[in-house]
Amino acid sequence: MTNNDTPTHGGDPVTQAFFTLHHGLPRQGPGSDATTRHALKMAGPLPEHPRILDAGCGPGRSALLLAEEAGAHVTAVDLHQPFLDSLAAEAARRGLGDRITVVNRSMDRPPVPDHGFDVIWAEGSVYTIGFDVALRAWRRLLAPGGVIVLTEIEWTVPHPADPVRAYWDAVYPLRTHAANTAAARAAGYRLHAHRPLPESDWWDEYYTPLTERMDRADRRHPGMSQALAAHRTEIDMRREHGGDYDYALYILRPHDHTPHTTEDETMTTWTTRPETTEDLPAIREILLAAFPTGLEADIVDALRADPKAWIDGLSMVSTAPDGTATGYALITRCHVDGAPALALAPCAVVPSAQRTGAGSAAIRAGLDAARAMGENLVLVLGHADYYPRFGFTPASGFGIRAPFEVPDEAMMAMALDTTRTVPTGTIEYPAAFGV
Repeated sequence: MTNNDTPTHGGDPVTQAFFTLHHGLPRQGPGSDATTRHALKMAGPLPEHPRILDAGCGPGRSALLLAEEAGAHVTAVDLHQPFLDSLAAEAARRGLGDRITVVNRSMDRPPVPDHGFDVIWAEGSVYTIGFDVALRAWRRLLAPGGVIVLTEIEWTVPHPADPVRAYWDAVYPLRTHAANTAAARAAGYRLHAHRPLPESDWWDEYYTPLTERMDRADRRHPGMSQALAAHRTEIDMRREHGGDYDYALYILRPHDHTPHTTEDETMTTWTTRPETTEDLPAIREILLAAFPTGLEADIVDALRADPKAWIDGLSMVSTAPDGTATGYALITRCHVDGAPALALAPCAVVPSAQRTGAGSAAIRAGLDAARAMGENLVLVLGHADYYPRFGFTPASGFGIRAPFEVPDEAMMAMALDTTRTVPTGTIEYPAAFGV
């Protein structure tokens, strides 16, 4: 992977050799037009002519597609001037010169105004400054409702093989999807979508053309032997240990610190977190206060004792500024005709804090955590005028039905990743629900 954010004027011979090898390649890292189009679809809906910052744009494959197919006005930022020159020339050739502006600047310090972009785009370039640095630097640039679209390399297994661990620790220390999601949340974002890149994105437009270029390289060029050796090591590592790591698409949106409200909700900020052992009495008190009987509190206790139903990290509490547990949302394992799914229930708020967003905050935190775990289908039985705000629609539209009679609009479902298929059939709830 070439560093799209490294200046080449006065660079060392090895860096110059890297850029010589990469000059004119379709891409400077794993990716494809299909992945760009998919990411664009997942990031929407966007304004008619979105303002997009392409950070670490390289020769501009994504920038050109975004300008041409999304009607975007793209500010393309990179430190390698030949890439920018190539992009500007191609934009002019395609009649896109008025939609693409090239800027020679580091991607973490673009000379652009705050809140000036609807989308910040970074395919294969975040590693040049680091995931955490990028998210901190770009937060100020997003307009209200803005979104970050990036790809990041990460571990796909908890215990990578020693050689691949040593290799990436020296090149760019990787994290797991869960750790990256936690880092994004800590930086003030919520995960909207996550999708590993297909293996073809590594080879069709990157490693295969690069290998062909390497075979023709002039080894007498200063620094070329070192550059070739580094590339061969990286490509061999992918062939031998590719199952241990991958590039993945992340779509991130800033947390809205004033939760979703309706006309009869007040504007309150809530902190959310997974339950701890110390929270258990408070959770039971919330449920007893919110419901007319102790049934829901007993159901939660029974679910917590059922290892087939309980999923650590999906029992969410929202707390007031003084730390008082006020809202609660639980997501547990259920099935649809034998295929795993999730059930959202119960959700509760103490009566004194209802219509303040405490329940919404807990629900959104639970859904974000489930998405980060790679879960997909979530089901909920509840008010049809409340749960659609989170993305739920009638389950019948998915071909899913409850195991009992229920109004169609009350039984709802949501796919956390719309690129994946969902099972169809009858919902099978844990025994604790008594259905």
